[in-house]
Amino acid sequence: MVELYVLALTIVGVAALAAAVLPELLSDSYLTPPIVFVALGAIAFSLPLQMPDPSPLAHGYLAEKFAEFIVVVSLMGAGLKLDRPFSLRTWSTTWRLLAVTMTLTIASAALLGWWALGIVPASALLLGAVVAPTDPVLASDVQVGPPGEGTDDADDDAEDAEHEHEIRFALTSEAGCNDGLAFPFTYAAILAAGAGFTGTDWVGEWLATYVVYKIVVGVVAGAVLGYLFSKVLFDFSPTTRLARAVEGTEVLGVTLLIYGLTELVQGYGFIAVFVGAVVIRHNEQSGKYNQALHDFSEVVERLAMALLVTLFGGALATGLLAPLTLEAAAVGLVLVFVVRPLAGVLGLLGSPIEWDERASIAFFGIRGLGSFYYLAYAMNQEVFTQLRDLWALVGFVVLVSVVVHGVASEPVMSILERRGEA
Repeated sequence: MVELYVLALTIVGVAALAAAVLPELLSDSYLTPPIVFVALGAIAFSLPLQMPDPSPLAHGYLAEKFAEFIVVVSLMGAGLKLDRPFSLRTWSTTWRLLAVTMTLTIASAALLGWWALGIVPASALLLGAVVAPTDPVLASDVQVGPPGEGTDDADDDAEDAEHEHEIRFALTSEAGCNDGLAFPFTYAAILAAGAGFTGTDWVGEWLATYVVYKIVVGVVAGAVLGYLFSKVLFDFSPTTRLARAVEGTEVLGVTLLIYGLTELVQGYGFIAVFVGAVVIRHNEQSGKYNQALHDFSEVVERLAMALLVTLFGGALATGLLAPLTLEAAAVGLVLVFVVRPLAGVLGLLGSPIEWDERASIAFFGIRGLGSFYYLAYAMNQEVFTQLRDLWALVGFVVLVSVVVHGVASEPVMSILERRGEA
């Protein structure tokens, strides 16, 4: 009998090695690393090795915390990548996607769950909340590159950075923002599940605490801590060999500190981390040190993502989708191919960007690890009916998104790049 620990080390080793080599091996392929990790997990957990159950239903707390860590690290990486200076005007596409597209997606998904699948209202609202955020982890092929790559010249000034490619900027900034803004709707579902929709006592608490207070604290904490940590980071100049060797690793400490300190005062840590990352990025426009910070953040993110997506593949192979009905699968396809694209187009009505750019932004609403986090979090906070059905549907949506958006990203972005639009 092979020791379980040895098997686990083997799977982790394969995932880590694959995370390192697959981006290069698949650079000219329609496949993406997440697709391979899903397949790897499905194969590994299908073998007669008596592997532990990888289902998030069996390990809710671990699923929540592992997904939480990956999302937090990825939000720092997303913020550090954005070269465009922050303003209401230059980020107008982002505000449209948050205010209109995200709201329409939540409402449409909740209505579909309630009307088409007969899911009770609280669980239907939870479905809308967890499928609304786009993913900062699995969408790297359609996002902006490392700091400084958003302009024709890495040494261009901040004004030139405003011309950062609109499609990639929109998808990166949307993913960075809406991962935190899904929290109020998740909490609404949790409160509704506990009190029921027949009572309204929870609405006032929800608006005051979970919408206003937590968002404001998240934004303020991110801005203040990002500014303070940027002063520490950019005034620090390593002189020893060891200090230079580990340059960039401090970003992990900063990420966890911003997240932890914000959560201690009951703010949204996801929002704080992204805001803090944007502030850090724009306190040092040269991008050289930001590049080191971003690179280490991305290494941690990629390694953790490889393991979690491999476990997702294992969960698929061991029955996560077993409760999925044909009706639920149809709803999942509608969410990916109709709801998000239509909501994206409606959100961008009146935008100055071209229609083909709008269509690309609307289509690439990639769902992923953030959805897993919110569903696991809600599951650990309150009792929801039809939970297995929800996991099956969300798992199916993520699987379709990983495959379809992954395969489409390279050819679509290549076409747009040749036309000078991405």
